[in-house]
Amino acid sequence: MSPDQYTIKEQHLAVGDGHKLYVQEWGNPKAKRTFIFLHGGPGSGINDGYKAFFDPSTQHVIFFDQRGCGQSTPAGKLEANTTQDLVEDINKIADAYKIKTFTLVGGSWGSCLALAYGIAHPKRVEAMVLRGIFTGAQDEIDFIDKGYFSAFFPEVWEEFVQRAPEEFQDNPGAYHSAQALGKDLKAARKSAYAYSEMESSLLRLDDRHTPESIEDFDFYGARIEVHYLANRCFMPDMFIVNNASKLTMPIWIVQGRYDNVCPPMGAYRLHKALPNSQLSWTVAGHSGGERSNYDLTRFTINQLN
Repeated sequence: MSPDQYTIKEQHLAVGDGHKLYVQEWGNPKAKRTFIFLHGGPGSGINDGYKAFFDPSTQHVIFFDQRGCGQSTPAGKLEANTTQDLVEDINKIADAYKIKTFTLVGGSWGSCLALAYGIAHPKRVEAMVLRGIFTGAQDEIDFIDKGYFSAFFPEVWEEFVQRAPEEFQDNPGAYHSAQALGKDLKAARKSAYAYSEMESSLLRLDDRHTPESIEDFDFYGARIEVHYLANRCFMPDMFIVNNASKLTMPIWIVQGRYDNVCPPMGAYRLHKALPNSQLSWTVAGHSGGERSNYDLTRFTINQLN
């Protein structure tokens, strides 16, 4: 993310364990409400496109790159990089900016991190706006790792399978996960790339995807994502849904009906478990850039000035 005319401050904030997070304060510092934006992945990082969800004249926003990704340092570090670490990083950022309470905005993995934070620290969260719901449940992880999406994208799953050796083609997810996190960096890059290309091919309802070269893709970001999925997001299965009763703040959910990365069953299950949520369906896939996902998310955020 680059500074612009609405950037108030940017810094690298030390949060412990050798990690320094890139943080950009943006918008109107006199706004009544502060938003903290949580990017997806895990490992994707923030970019300038996320600013379009917000109105800098009326809203105060904190953007940051989570541990190991984007402009945070050290790049790609997996040590001391867990969901619990990221939850406490949000506290450290809020404390550094003297923000007592705030609204969380997140999509995909960002929605999972927002929910995990809210369960741990409910009194600091005024509201949430979440898109493309992911709760870290085993069946959501299996939807990708075991190729359950292949009913709609058979060629994407077939390509992922064929990138594994023949003896591992019954369980290519386990093979690519082990390789991506291994010490052989050449093999790790190949398997992280296989994961990245598989997921990127599923993002949009309109089926547009231009493959990246293996030299240009974000190896560190992809490896961090595999690290989290291989460790089941460092939470017991169904942890967020089973603790959803603690999340009494208003939560708005935007979910693509045809999301093949974070299946709609997860959003509906979460909505039913939350005490105070509103679920809105869009005719879209997973990407926040798809018009109906973008429009509804932005509209919801801008009702909260």
